Amino acid sequence: MDALLRGRHLFAAAMTFVAAGWIGGSAQAQMPIPGYPPRAEDFDAREIAMLPRYCIYTQMFRDKVPGGNDPAMISQWYDYMGPIYHDMHHYCLGLMKANRGQVLARDPEARRFYIGDSITEFEYVIRKAEDSFVLLPEMLTKKGESLVLLGKGPLGALQFERAIEVKNDYWPAYAQLSDYHKAAGDIKKARQVLETGLARVPDAKGLQRRLSELDAGTSRGGAKR
Repeated sequence: MDALLRGRHLFAAAMTFVAAGWIGGSAQAQMPIPGYPPRAEDFDAREIAMLPRYCIYTQMFRDKVPGGNDPAMISQWYDYMGPIYHDMHHYCLGLMKANRGQVLARDPEARRFYIGDSITEFEYVIRKAEDSFVLLPEMLTKKGESLVLLGKGPLGALQFERAIEVKNDYWPAYAQLSDYHKAAGDIKKARQVLETGLARVPDAKGLQRRLSELDAGTSRGGAKR
C-alpha cells in the first residue's frame, strides 16, 4: 500500500495537532447527557458494561467500580500488559467518551465534545505505548475512528495506516481505512485496501463483507471510480 510508505513526519504532525489541544474538550466541564451522570468519570454502570473487562481494574476505575479493587486481577493485568497498564485508564476513559459521543449523546455539540475528548485520552496512552504493545493497533484504530467522525479524515487515515504498520494482520484497521476511502468516493482505493487486508487475513469476515458490498455496488453501476 503506497500510503504506508509515507514518512513519520505526517504522523508526528498529526500528534502535535491533537496534543496541542486543537481537538477535544475539558474533563472538568463536560456536556450533559440526559439520563446519565454529568461526567464520564462518574462511572455509570451502564457505561462500564460497554467496556472491556480489564478496565475496571485500572486506576480510577478500581476505586469506584464494584469489584475493581481486586489485587489478584490487577496483578494479572499488569503481568499481561506490562507497565503501560498503569496508564490504561486513559484508554478506557477514551472508550467511554467515544461511546458517549457516538451512542449516548443526543445533540451535535455533545457528540462533538465527547468524540473530541476521546482523542485526548487515546493520545495520552498511545504516546506512552511501545510498538510491541498488544493493544496499540486497536488504540490507533479507535483514535482514527474518532478523528474521522470529527471530519478530520486524513488524520484518521494516518492512524489506520500506522495500526497496519504495527500489526499488518489487524483487520479492523483495514476495514476502517477502506470505509474512509469509500466515504470519500475513492472506490478504487477502498478496494485496494480490502484486497491487501484479505491477502494478510483471508478469513476476516468484516473485510469479506465490505468487498462483497463494493462488488455489488460496482455491478449495479452505482459505484464512483
